Amino acid sequence: MKSFIGHHEVATDTDYFELSLGTPLELWLGEEGESPEERAARLDAARDILADDPELIDRATRIAAEAIEAHVPALFHNVSRLPRPARSTGRTAPKAVAA
Repeated sequence: MKSFIGHHEVATDTDYFELSLGTPLELWLGEEGESPEERAARLDAARDILADDPELIDRATRIAAEAIEAHVPALFHNVSRLPRPARSTGRTAPKAVAA
């Protein structure tokens, strides 16, 4: 089954996020090896976008929460329980008496 947002086909999870937000993920996450100047320009552009669309933060948060909720079973399927530590009675062990 194909998924669409507007007239755009969603082929990957990245497509879903980018089409939902209306911006590429690299704008928010950065790219490996970017220079300090590139990072500053990217952050300036992100600030401008947020100033023009203050509701974007709420949309992004909702999308992230939905994605986490949808993938929780897969995230935790390989997790095992840790053993519980021994219960403390609050008492200290008696000190050994030197002979």
